[in-house]
Amino acid sequence: MSRHLIALLVACLMLAGAQTVWAQNSVFLEELTWTEVRDAMKAGKKTVIIPTGGTEQNGPHGVLGKENYIVHHNAGEIARRLGNAFVAPTIAYVPEGNVDPPSGHMRYPGSITLPEEPYVQLLLWTGRSFKVTGFTEVVFIGNSGGNQAGMKTAAEQLNKEWAGSGTRAHFISDYYTAISSNQKPLGPFDAWVRQQGEKDEDVGSHAGIKDTSTLMAVEALDFKKGELVRWDKLAPRGGSPDSGVSGNPARASVAYGKKGLELQVDAAVKEITAAVAKK
Repeated sequence: MSRHLIALLVACLMLAGAQTVWAQNSVFLEELTWTEVRDAMKAGKKTVIIPTGGTEQNGPHGVLGKENYIVHHNAGEIARRLGNAFVAPTIAYVPEGNVDPPSGHMRYPGSITLPEEPYVQLLLWTGRSFKVTGFTEVVFIGNSGGNQAGMKTAAEQLNKEWAGSGTRAHFISDYYTAISSNQKPLGPFDAWVRQQGEKDEDVGSHAGIKDTSTLMAVEALDFKKGELVRWDKLAPRGGSPDSGVSGNPARASVAYGKKGLELQVDAAVKEITAAVAKK
């Protein structure tokens, strides 16, 4: 056997070993086997984060799965910082508007909606599934405003069902308000981005500076340029009155986005840590 062939074989074995270690160290349940999850739970890893995203229009420049990509990324960072948490598969079907007549994001092709009641039921059964397999802290975080009320309702109902069982549900509201509160007083990111000189009308409320910047940051960290953001489509108000954009995505940046992601992750870690510590 030639030296080159031996070197290639060794490299392949090293790569296979590295991939196995990476998979076993993942915080994402969908990347693990059930026995790997079982063993980690025996070692004390009994918190699970349930991220909710959404499938909705994000202007001509942002992919429909924006919320899913962002919350998936952030949930992984939150779990790694907590050190004792897994991340459930992201829930991509959430309330996005009515279908008859179409309202909200449902006026745009590709958006998917789920009425509030089945959305809450989805959350309830997801939580119950984790309880029955031994998780003790079930955490809901959501990247979209339409998700918040349903998560709060589900957490409250589960805690009534689980009273005295040793398992608890937590709705983490600070994750969303860290970046998406346009109300007075402004949330952390809204205040910070205005301190950088950005105007209210450019910040916007959907697919503007905030949404586009965080999507840019996730693209820069986890993907190749152009996979999540259509950079050639960035324009004030999306370039047309019916674009679905509120704000000016042309003012967005990866740097803004990284700040936003950090604020979200930090806020969630703090609230989860405090909630779990309560007895």
